[in-house]
Amino acid sequence: MHYAFLIVLSLFTTPAWAAFNIKQVAQGIYVHQGLIELPDAHNHDAIANIGFIVGKKCVAVVDSGGSPAQGKQLKKIIQKITSVPICYVINTHVHPDHIFGNSAFRDITDIQFIGHKKLARAMSERGPFYLARSEEQIAIKLTADDIILPTMNVKNTLELDLGNRIITLTAHPTAHTDNDLTVFDQKTNSLWLADLLFIGHLPVLDGSLKGWLQVINKLEKRRFDVVIPGHGPIVRDWPESLQPQKHYLQYLQKVVRSKIKNGVYLEDVLITVNYPAKDQWQLFNDFHKKNLSSAYAELEWE
Repeated sequence: MHYAFLIVLSLFTTPAWAAFNIKQVAQGIYVHQGLIELPDAHNHDAIANIGFIVGKKCVAVVDSGGSPAQGKQLKKIIQKITSVPICYVINTHVHPDHIFGNSAFRDITDIQFIGHKKLARAMSERGPFYLARSEEQIAIKLTADDIILPTMNVKNTLELDLGNRIITLTAHPTAHTDNDLTVFDQKTNSLWLADLLFIGHLPVLDGSLKGWLQVINKLEKRRFDVVIPGHGPIVRDWPESLQPQKHYLQYLQKVVRSKIKNGVYLEDVLITVNYPAKDQWQLFNDFHKKNLSSAYAELEWE
């Protein structure tokens, strides 16, 4: 069994970066599990699950990290593990902890950057804001050169042959964001679900609550041996592991709809609506009110 494979590569002296851990979670699929923290000057936005898939002829990176430095770490460890060339960098959505390692890979000949058909627009719209706050928030001054737009867009689905390994990229309707992309590996029946699934970390709504529930309701009916969330530990008991997130999103929908129907203003919803099982979520106090606001804005126009 290779699942116990673990490499620790020490590259930085900053505590959060002291060791870059990569674990093989299925044959040829390697994941670095990010910290469940808010992005800050200590962790430099190294908070997302990132990694790569190795085929016979190509490596596909799935999310590159929150900074060019983390992207370089990922690139270095890929080259340490395998001599197979890196052909693709796949971004699962626009959030900065998933995209700002891209620039570490742009010097690779014929590299392709792949994203949802709406990712380029989202990067262009949000990029200036991400850059403006980067130095203050994560102690790294990002520049326009660090925004690497996709060179290939996924409208519905796209199959990539990595060499004796087919992966299927699926562009989803608006859910966690309006540019969510998942990666399915046929060889190991593994799904890289990214931020469509949060484990331990409170789900963060930046798209459509109704859309997110629709997407996960469809995925819930399928069976996967391994599921890789955007935040939190690897899942091997799908769909049981989905239930805490599903229940939280359903609760938001039910309660916010009820409050709107009864004429309760958003200001009062933010004060009065909690969640009975909030202790099961890390960063609850950091994101719950934002989720309520997003849900209210969507559902009041039903």
